[in-house]
Amino acid sequence: MIKKLLQILVFGLAGFGFGQECPDLISPVNGATNVPVDATITWNASDGVPGYIIRLGTTPGGADLGEQSVGGATSFTPSLGLPENTTIYVTIILDFLFQGGDDIVCSSQSFTTEDVVTVPDCTSFRFPSDGGVDVSVFSNVSWFYAPRATGYLISLGSGPGLSDIVPQTDVGNSLFFNPPGELPTNTLIYMSVIPYNENGNAVSCSEISFTTGDLAPLPGCTSMVTPSNGAINVPLTPFLEWLPVPGATGYRVTIGTTPDGSDILDNTAFNTNSTFVLNFEPNRTFFITIVPFNDAGDAIGCGQETFSTLLGCGPYLDPSTGEFVTFSPEVNIANTFSFCENEDPLTITAPDVADGYRWFQIDDFDNEVMISNSNEVTISENGRYRYLAYNVISQAGDILECHNSQVFEVVSSEAPTITNISATDTALGLDVTVSVSGIGDYEYAIDDSNGPYQDSNRFNAVRPGSHTFYVRDKNGCGVVSEMFVQDLTVEGFPKFFTPNGDNINDFWQFIQPKEGDAIVLRDIKIFDRFGRLLSVITQDSVGWDGNYGGRPLPAGDYWFSAIDLLDREIKGHFSLKR
Repeated sequence: MIKKLLQILVFGLAGFGFGQECPDLISPVNGATNVPVDATITWNASDGVPGYIIRLGTTPGGADLGEQSVGGATSFTPSLGLPENTTIYVTIILDFLFQGGDDIVCSSQSFTTEDVVTVPDCTSFRFPSDGGVDVSVFSNVSWFYAPRATGYLISLGSGPGLSDIVPQTDVGNSLFFNPPGELPTNTLIYMSVIPYNENGNAVSCSEISFTTGDLAPLPGCTSMVTPSNGAINVPLTPFLEWLPVPGATGYRVTIGTTPDGSDILDNTAFNTNSTFVLNFEPNRTFFITIVPFNDAGDAIGCGQETFSTLLGCGPYLDPSTGEFVTFSPEVNIANTFSFCENEDPLTITAPDVADGYRWFQIDDFDNEVMISNSNEVTISENGRYRYLAYNVISQAGDILECHNSQVFEVVSSEAPTITNISATDTALGLDVTVSVSGIGDYEYAIDDSNGPYQDSNRFNAVRPGSHTFYVRDKNGCGVVSEMFVQDLTVEGFPKFFTPNGDNINDFWQFIQPKEGDAIVLRDIKIFDRFGRLLSVITQDSVGWDGNYGGRPLPAGDYWFSAIDLLDREIKGHFSLKR
């Protein structure tokens, strides 16, 4: 169950870097300069860490520029940008509080921002939208961060370019504005927001317009009942419930795995104050915002709440032991199995201890069909398969299935058939080649069925005589053997001859060995060093005289190939001396 020992000697002490367990900045990198003020900060993920808190400051460990929980995200974009020409210290905090442990404060890393020398870009509007209707007279207005802006000028008027409803107002470095009092009812209103910085105002920024509705009270905000704000060990399929709000006709719910995220629910409207949400991820922090609404508009200024799901299957850190824990079983199955031709179907037994098993067949389109849910599977055709083992655990009243799986392949194979064994004479002995047929993956051994086996079908420096060669299918479909008797050796073939006309060794010819059975050769072929056939002689001829085309050949080495009545071949060489 224990997968990895977390090598942390000191927990929760600011200033203690603990090596590779604390993430490094990816962008901007530690020590970077001239970083854009609208940069997104990203870092490496740390194994087993459920969440992160990002602290930004102008001093090591400081938080004067803000601190934000980002859940399991590994990036953060400051909502108001960063101050220019400033050294920014980033402190990443590993958030283990909802697992019952202490937060781990990593050593600060830093970078320096650019010196902004241009005016900011224009902004875009968050609320109201351009052309919006029935906008509540109590509405706040809001917009998005404009790159390089350090403040915003806002005005509202009853016509284009006018500011008779709200005179141009400097709201500072804020992304929303609450108009004083209420806006006029049933009125077309024009709004302008102009970003600025020390270099001047943004230029050519467009206005938007919207129309207000009747005077009616807005609903108030609500808060979570279950799970409560900050709750831990929340089931993976929780019942979400929040306080009903008088005068609200519905609720818009946004849930994400980061503060700005909406990957679970994206402003989804409900007409009741509760809902089920299926299949949350375990060991994650979720951010939820609920905004009541009615005909007058949406509630204003509703805050965000968080909750964390149960630990799940892991791996997760056990703060009491400093170890990573997982409830999924280990999976140890071969990558390849052989389906032997002409034999019974292949039966595979799960090699691991687990609460349950499943086996799937995978087609060419990666679709999977379950073919067994026991610890054994019977397979009768080649292809790709998935083996899955799982354990069942109970956490916080929820039943979880913790699984692990591996893809393997079943291939066709069969016992080999030895088709030929040939040998070539060398100075060190015989080079023997074993030729086989079959669709399997084979390995080879000599004189011992237990091996050692080799992948090559060639054996070098084999002594002349009788040998047994073994061929084995690597996938277990059989072993075959064949004895090879090298009756023909270099014995009987002269090492040299001297065709100089002195009637001594003037011809090169095979000489029958005195011992053993008589050897009968069909023919003997003689070649030069280029492989050119020079002569073919028979066993009962006088032999080769060293001539080719009626002309004597020069002194040197020549080669021969002899074939007996059983089609066995012996090769060798000899010297012609003059």
